[in-house]
Amino acid sequence: MSHRILLAGAAGAVGKRLTPLLRAAGHYVAGTTRTESRAAELRAQGVEAFVVDVFDAEALARAFARARPDIVIHQLTDLPPGLDPARMGEAIVRNARIRDEGTRNLVGAAIAAGARRFIAQSIVWAYAPGPTPHAESDPLDAKAEGTRAVSVRGVIALESWTLRSPPLAGTVLRYGLFYGPGTGVEAAVGATPLHVDAAAHAALLALDRGSPGIFNIAEPNAYAATEKARAELAWRADFRLPA
Repeated sequence: MSHRILLAGAAGAVGKRLTPLLRAAGHYVAGTTRTESRAAELRAQGVEAFVVDVFDAEALARAFARARPDIVIHQLTDLPPGLDPARMGEAIVRNARIRDEGTRNLVGAAIAAGARRFIAQSIVWAYAPGPTPHAESDPLDAKAEGTRAVSVRGVIALESWTLRSPPLAGTVLRYGLFYGPGTGVEAAVGATPLHVDAAAHAALLALDRGSPGIFNIAEPNAYAATEKARAELAWRADFRLPA
């Protein structure tokens, strides 16, 4: 079944890998980016590209009205390549704003444009301390402190906008720590690694598989359980795009 997809963050690390998957599956794809140069790259791939800032709610609504999506995929982030520690302090604050205010604007534009589904990127390492591996039903770390508190508050806001904005049916993909093309990290690192191609594939599968809700998306690990994604989405951590 083909869909009209609006991919927010189409020129980002996941967006670049997801776009060809969506196009190959026969979907119409519109994509947002912040620069004209990246918009030109998207158009060369057959994407209807919109240069728009997620914090400009009126411009975003106009773009959505033109694209007329039935499904919106939110892959927007504002993080440095490889999560460079020297740049992460400011990036965490910017990213939390995208997750809250940016997601609110995306949801509002999606509803106004008549979309019925909303799929958003979240993170898998935001659970509150407790027994592991964490299932999707486990609580997030709302009592976190310091910079982690900034990130977790952003995640909580993003997931609330995604899952509690009727009439949209929301799906949250709690991604592990990215590696692979466009991420600045070549090999798996951390407790919950995830290749960017497998992340993109999870978003593609979520279009037509699984019930709305939350899915942990990461390679097999001791921190977060991934059985739900494997069972309901038929997702595989070893998925890779052709070289």
